[in-house]
Amino acid sequence: MDPRPVLHELATRYALSPAATQQLHALAARPYEPANLRRILPLGIALLAAALAGLGVVFWVAANWDGLGRSSKFALLQSLLVLFCVAAMLAPRARVPLGLLAFLCIGGLFAFFGQTYQTGADAWQLFALWAALALPLCLGVRHDALWTPWALIVMTAVTLWLHAHIGFGWQRRAGTLPYHLAAWIASLLLASALSPLFARHTGAGIWSLRTALSCASVLLTASALDFLFDHPAIALPYCLALALLGAAAWAFSSARLHDTFALSALGLSINVMLVALLVRCLFDGGGGDRIPELIVTGIAAAALLATTVHLVLGQSKRQVQGEGA
Repeated sequence: MDPRPVLHELATRYALSPAATQQLHALAARPYEPANLRRILPLGIALLAAALAGLGVVFWVAANWDGLGRSSKFALLQSLLVLFCVAAMLAPRARVPLGLLAFLCIGGLFAFFGQTYQTGADAWQLFALWAALALPLCLGVRHDALWTPWALIVMTAVTLWLHAHIGFGWQRRAGTLPYHLAAWIASLLLASALSPLFARHTGAGIWSLRTALSCASVLLTASALDFLFDHPAIALPYCLALALLGAAAWAFSSARLHDTFALSALGLSINVMLVALLVRCLFDGGGGDRIPELIVTGIAAAALLATTVHLVLGQSKRQVQGEGA
């Protein structure tokens, strides 16, 4: 599309002088470069190269797996781990991609250990050990490229731990509330640890926080809805989960922790839980014509969503105005 007719129309409409018209054409033709492109692009290419290199190593090991003995396989995986850790120490410019490769090697080593010896340990224990052993690496590298997968590993361990104690398929048994509550608190503590409150110590950025908070929101919402629809009365765990989500939303609306994505994720979870409560109240009972209940549910969901969007955008505008002042 040729922008010159549009620029000419703008110049005519606002009666721009020849000098202003020429400046307008110059601004329209200027190839603007994103502010962080020179910093982000090399790092992104390095991370992509690290991922491709890691895949190449995995494929090579897989192609020659049958020809290697058990000791050779362990020696190979451990050597790669040590190699990447030492290289990350000696090459500061490539520390992030090399650290990511070392992080993945720890997981591969534990996976092979679990498949080889069949120790009978629960899956959550392997993920927990992976997270524990990778924590010093993440603290040393201090970058979101490691903290983000680390958050996923921790949340996987928390979820598998919960499943191991409450049964398969989110089955509820008597006395499962302490396990749910422990998993909820652990997930929210993880998000707090990766928040700007501790960024000076961890070096974690915004993406690891958003990953942890999104996983925590899904965990709280899914397990609380299970209590809501599988209980004769409005269960206490549902109220506790809703209170925790509300407290988290209040915390991340503060000036120090404010993040629009975090507020949106928490607001969506709260909306889902409130709409589910309305559905439980409206549809609990006999059958018959459910059209009025469906209409009320749709209107209430739309109103809740509009209110949440209004509150989140208003808080974001106040945050921007506060930073500008």
